[in-house]
Amino acid sequence: MLIQTIRTNSSRPLFGEPQLGAFETGLFASTAELSGLSFNYSRDEEIYGEGEHTEFVYKVASGAVRTYKLMRDGRRQIGEFHLSGDLFGLDLGDRHHLTAEAVMDSTVIVFKRRQVEALVAHNHAAARELWLMTANHLKHAEDHMLLLGRKTALERLAAFLLEMDARGGETGLVELPMLRRDIADYLGLTLETVSRSFSELQSEGVVELDGARHVILRKRAVLEAMGA
Repeated sequence: MLIQTIRTNSSRPLFGEPQLGAFETGLFASTAELSGLSFNYSRDEEIYGEGEHTEFVYKVASGAVRTYKLMRDGRRQIGEFHLSGDLFGLDLGDRHHLTAEAVMDSTVIVFKRRQVEALVAHNHAAARELWLMTANHLKHAEDHMLLLGRKTALERLAAFLLEMDARGGETGLVELPMLRRDIADYLGLTLETVSRSFSELQSEGVVELDGARHVILRKRAVLEAMGA
């Protein structure tokens, strides 16, 4: 298989040797026809920038990635956090609408977009899986729009904690890979409001904070009522 160099406009070069990631990367469980290159990104390193060509599709192998829009006044709106196993970078059109950065030291599998498009053109199972991924992204965008437009700060934080718990298997033990400033920019709140909301949930016994990034959900029903 011909492996070509992957270009990036990151402010820092990719580090580490790229490695061929055959189908154990698990992009589509139904086919072994897809392979990609594995790259390591350090915390806060750009994976791709807004306006760059959509030459590649990306999958988080380990770590976490945020995608965001930077406003003209310098404010940042995070659209989504992508965790291990998540696919991202499938923007409509030939340019990325958001910037993607590593939240923490992360490993990302990079696939050629035309290879993915060729696969789903003739493999119905892979096409269905990609459709389901796209539908889930659309549902998340709709839920996020509702959260930003209609919910209070406490309701937003409750919904976020439930979302993160669901993505971790609903264990009630939430490990947050992102900083509270990231959470604030995701929820459309200030850092101070997020910290105050965490403190309020903890004082009411709804959650227990074990350090800055470990949250124990003590009263799930209360969170569900707030985040619904």
